[in-house]
Amino acid sequence: MLKAFVSAEMDYEVAKELEQYLDITYDWGRPVLTVAQMKEYCCDKDIIITSYDPVTKEVIDASPNVKMIVCTRSTPVNVDTAYAREKGIKVSYAVDRNSDCTAEFTIGLILALTRKIGFAFKDLHDGKFVAGDIDEHGSESAKRDVTWSTGETSPYEYYKGYQLKGHSVGIVGFGGIGKRVAKILDAFGCKIYAVSASAKPEDLPDYVTLGTLEEVAPKVDILTVHLKDSPRTEKMINADVFKSMKKTAFLINDSRGAVIDEDALIEALRTGEIAGAALDVYNTEPIAKSHPFFEMSDRVIITPHIAGATWDAISNHTSEFVTDVKHFINGEELEYEYKK
Repeated sequence: MLKAFVSAEMDYEVAKELEQYLDITYDWGRPVLTVAQMKEYCCDKDIIITSYDPVTKEVIDASPNVKMIVCTRSTPVNVDTAYAREKGIKVSYAVDRNSDCTAEFTIGLILALTRKIGFAFKDLHDGKFVAGDIDEHGSESAKRDVTWSTGETSPYEYYKGYQLKGHSVGIVGFGGIGKRVAKILDAFGCKIYAVSASAKPEDLPDYVTLGTLEEVAPKVDILTVHLKDSPRTEKMINADVFKSMKKTAFLINDSRGAVIDEDALIEALRTGEIAGAALDVYNTEPIAKSHPFFEMSDRVIITPHIAGATWDAISNHTSEFVTDVKHFINGEELEYEYKK
């Protein structure tokens, strides 16, 4: 029986099927292991299944029996995939495991920002626009029909935002997540533009218009970023992009922090080059308590890298790695093999 080391987050009710075929050592639900710990755990294993633990050249060399590495992420950044390929080791990864939940989270950020939901909650929580803090004078019908006053200083005016229908959105990066975001936004009635290095116009849905970043950024009311971190995409969204955008436009990023020139974004927000931003990722994580974004609570919504954090994503990648491990055991082609 082949030996496996499993340190990935997983749905055990799904994963336990593999116990029929493998002698499994489990170690999950704890901080990321060190290289030294991985060498110790994997030294006699045939299969390694992990989410975040390092599978470096050193770990691979210390594991002479390993024949398959599974990374339950949409990009196996913690695995030396080139060296594994050189050694003839199969690498499987979790294709689109969290694409749906990240796309949905993107829509949540867009709505929270354009309709000022996050800002309104914070203000209410801090005691603004609560009973005793509003203009309670007015007609009897106003008191019965609406909770708040409708004057210039009322919440109705203070938090006035934009509907999505009829507005334009640019999607930078049109992979699995970008395509899902486009489909949802189409249902809202948005005009959608895509920026992609690989997509061709004939491959896109008829509700999406392909363009360059230089063409799209000035046109749209919302620019949402769905890029992988690479030398090509580093700081792709930079000062030139912000200068070209509408002053009423919003930026959304829940992909990778490195694709945004964060200093340029801070300056654009401070000077009013763009109206606001909603961000789930940053150049350095966790975000520092002293970060300038915290000074912009009327323009910026920030969350702690949670776009993919759903139980469904874990169930999805568990099903995928169980499928591929069974393929491997049976000598079949992997369904989710990483070949890049």
